[in-house]
Amino acid sequence: MREFKGRIVTPGTVTAEAVVTHGGLNTLASFQKALQFGDKKATCGDQNNPDLYGKEMAGKALCLPQTIGSTTGGMVIYCACAMGRQPACMLFSGPIDSLAAAGSILASVWLPEAQMPVVDSLGEEFLSYVKDGMKITVKEDGTVCVD
Repeated sequence: MREFKGRIVTPGTVTAEAVVTHGGLNTLASFQKALQFGDKKATCGDQNNPDLYGKEMAGKALCLPQTIGSTTGGMVIYCACAMGRQPACMLFSGPIDSLAAAGSILASVWLPEAQMPVVDSLGEEFLSYVKDGMKITVKEDGTVCVD
């Protein structure tokens, strides 16, 4: 087991299976099927992200370097949470971008039943170490344990 310490963006604790991307997450392209067509598993629809394309994101520990794409990114994250199709947590190797932070924070304030802990600044070593299917535990203090 390895532990990584990051900065808490939205608080919470959770244990979930990892799904990992080494490229940026285009939130709109990735969650479009979940938001528009009722895909409750939030299967990634971004064909430009070979790490995630076709994989389920809902209920998973989404490990990523950053989000990319349009200015709708924050609203997409908020809507995924509102619809119960959000990842179990979002874990960023670097600093979170303002759009992802906004959507995550709004969801944590306005939708307390849709808990989605978000931790950033976990480091490049975190993203190099974690692999799909590994068990991830996020602790209240921003520590992320990878089994």
